[in-house]
Amino acid sequence: MNRKVNPIEVLLWSIAFPGFGQIINKNYIRGAFFIGLEFLINVNANLNMNILYSFQGKSVQAISVTNYEWAMFYPCVYMFAIYESYLGAIEKAGELPGDYLSLPFVCGAYFSTVAVIVSNLRTEPFVIPPTFVAIIGIVIGVVIGGGLRQLLRRKGMQ
Repeated sequence: MNRKVNPIEVLLWSIAFPGFGQIINKNYIRGAFFIGLEFLINVNANLNMNILYSFQGKSVQAISVTNYEWAMFYPCVYMFAIYESYLGAIEKAGELPGDYLSLPFVCGAYFSTVAVIVSNLRTEPFVIPPTFVAIIGIVIGVVIGGGLRQLLRRKGMQ
């Protein structure tokens, strides 16, 4: 069965777990690479416990179990895996990606990395757990990057 690749489906699977988008695109070696890298960073940063404590509202515990030297790698790997799989899916679908497609992903990686860095400064009674600080960083970065992309695309059309 030769199924057409849907870029949005690839994007969503890659958001769920880095490497899955590459697998859907039939880039098995890249997919295995991103899955392995995600596992390596996740285990060394102790992200699963960070996520667990964050969802339980235990910010201090989430901060204390996290290895921030490893955690700072995660946003860039995560956002690059999403971008790479999405771009590949767009190309496989025979579409053009458009100018500055990487900007929302790059800005999401930058803002989330900064959020990871500052998330360990939070102590009680600050209410936003560190996992959510990083997610907020991604959202802010993607929105700013999307806005910059639109601005640059408009400027290029003049």
